Amino acid sequence: MPAVDMKKTLKELYLAVPREPCLVKVPACQYLVVDGKGDPNTSKDFSAAIQALYGLSYTLKFMLKGEGVEFVVMPLEGLFHADNPEVFLKGNKKAWRWTLMILQPRGVTQKRLAAARGELMKKKGLSSLPDVRLEKFSEGLCVQVLHIGPYAAEKPTIEGLHAFMKAKGLDFAGAHHEIYISDPNRTAPAKMQTVIRQPVRKPRP
Repeated sequence: MPAVDMKKTLKELYLAVPREPCLVKVPACQYLVVDGKGDPNTSKDFSAAIQALYGLSYTLKFMLKGEGVEFVVMPLEGLFHADNPEVFLKGNKKAWRWTLMILQPRGVTQKRLAAARGELMKKKGLSSLPDVRLEKFSEGLCVQVLHIGPYAAEKPTIEGLHAFMKAKGLDFAGAHHEIYISDPNRTAPAKMQTVIRQPVRKPRP
């Protein structure tokens, strides 16, 4: 059987995102997640979290493959929190709190995660492994847009997304969300693709 690729089954959330802001409904899904804070460009915890998430995701992939279930490891995603959303436009990355995550198929369970963690701890002993958890996450109604270009050039795209929200009369209802479709080690900065998503809600009366 072909490997399950959730980028294709959830195409409108990963592969078919337009370059102009649009409204989508995001279903509840389960992720491997780990939390941290500080500038992603300089934080050792940020790099360690990425290593742990990918290490566990690939360990789970091969674990399930041995049971006859194949899936494609999903791209890295990040939730970025701040008391004031303007922080993301001003580039004050030291004030960021973040949650890194990778979407997981239904076959991944708490029991399998514990086994994968134990196996990876023996092999690599990554510092962030104990902090990674399996969690169901639901965003519901969101505005999202595809950004093409380097991460440092996201500001106009984010401004456009916020302007779209304002025009639709929508309020912020969750953390700034980024999905890194492109591999930065294999893709030129000008061609990088990043989905930028913002959970929203209609104003309360």
